[in-house]
Amino acid sequence: MDNAKIKTDIAVFCFNPFQENTYIIVHPNKHCWIIDPGCYSLQEQKTLTDYINKNELKPTKLLNTHCHLDHIFGNKFIADEYKLELGIHEKELPVLQRGEFAASMFGVKAPQKCEPSYFLKENEYIYLEDLAFKILFTPGHSPGSVCFHQEKEKWAIVGDVLFQGSIGRTDLPGGDYDTLIHSIKSKLLVLDDATEIYNGHGPSTTIGEERKYNPFLR
Repeated sequence: MDNAKIKTDIAVFCFNPFQENTYIIVHPNKHCWIIDPGCYSLQEQKTLTDYINKNELKPTKLLNTHCHLDHIFGNKFIADEYKLELGIHEKELPVLQRGEFAASMFGVKAPQKCEPSYFLKENEYIYLEDLAFKILFTPGHSPGSVCFHQEKEKWAIVGDVLFQGSIGRTDLPGGDYDTLIHSIKSKLLVLDDATEIYNGHGPSTTIGEERKYNPFLR
């Protein structure tokens, strides 16, 4: 499908000037989560809603792995369109609230404001019907970055913490290199090597591949 690649119950869309990956996690009963909606233009919003409508999906959660500009462009649109409350980690609140300033720095339009209704907590489980996702607290790229780990099916949505052959940048406010490396080694590299890693930019990878070949983790 246009702008969408599907693997099992995961749809990935590349959106906005920063080429950010937006995810729709789909349960077999058609309930779904929308994670990091980066839809920037009206056409990108339509791409997302067309996919949801065509597949007769029912969005039930709106989540951010972190709140850098490129991951929140579509928060307000999705919240309004599907009557969803936003969930983030509490330490991401200052990052979310700097969205307008960040947009001015990068020369893009500011995201519409969308305040969170609840906070995600480290090591708690959230459920898409019978699918349990553990929240892994992985600061370093940003102060409140989290990953959503599906242990049974061996995959995780990790935002900008870990990439294929790289790691998230740490030169933005609240970033810290040593903290990021510690987060990756203590929270992600302990996962099964077969765990598929779906990140915020670029192709997916696996824990095993990054353990072997990622130059930042040797």
